[in-house]
Amino acid sequence: MLKEKGILFDETLCVGCGSCYQACKEKNNLPATNKDFLKDHLSDKTFTVVEQYDKKYARKLCMHCTEPSCVSVCLVGAFTKSATGAVLYDADKCIGCRYCMQACPHKIPRYEWGTTQPRVRKCNMCSELVKAGKLTACSEACPTEATLFGDLNQITAIAKKRLSENPKKYYQKIYGLEEAGGGNVLVIASVPFEELGYTPLLPKEPMPAFTMRAMEKIPPVVAVGGVFLSGMYWLTKRKNQLALEEKNHVKEIKRHEA
Repeated sequence: MLKEKGILFDETLCVGCGSCYQACKEKNNLPATNKDFLKDHLSDKTFTVVEQYDKKYARKLCMHCTEPSCVSVCLVGAFTKSATGAVLYDADKCIGCRYCMQACPHKIPRYEWGTTQPRVRKCNMCSELVKAGKLTACSEACPTEATLFGDLNQITAIAKKRLSENPKKYYQKIYGLEEAGGGNVLVIASVPFEELGYTPLLPKEPMPAFTMRAMEKIPPVVAVGGVFLSGMYWLTKRKNQLALEEKNHVKEIKRHEA
């Protein structure tokens, strides 16, 4: 049985080499997007970035929330929380509503605007590698162990130990442990996290709880609209399937006639 996994990023150990950035690009077959990786941004072609703040560096990637808001707002179940802790996305189910992008408290999901068959793109915590018992590409590539990967309870214990043993070295908080209900990506640093560009002042309560309270105030007609969109998605997908079957059928007839 797979245990829940997690990533720990330690800003004090990061030298800004970009190894994690490049490893993520290679693992996910993503194209080059900036000659200077320190000036790159999260996009549909970049799932993790290294940002420079004076002489400090910070990694940004999906935080893989314990109770993900992207999962809670998705009308068709395109987002799921896996047993390993990763938040996964199924493009075959997506209807392109982009509610996930609006709901994410960390502003992570990105949309493929430049294609006729767009998907939502983000880090999936190297789900295939993890299921095979391997490390994530970013953690394996890190030369200083600024990025660690392992069982969530173990990396949480490591983070807490570092803070307790080095109170002058670390800002006494673990980012990602409680923010928006917590998640599977944790960050420790020498300065307050807003100084490194992380989203500040997030509630400790999981974001879906806010979603549910908001939904209770929405008129029934809007809820019916959600059902309508789901139905339209099914009809569109069924139409495309029938068209493909018809195309293949015509090809088969022509082949026999030849």
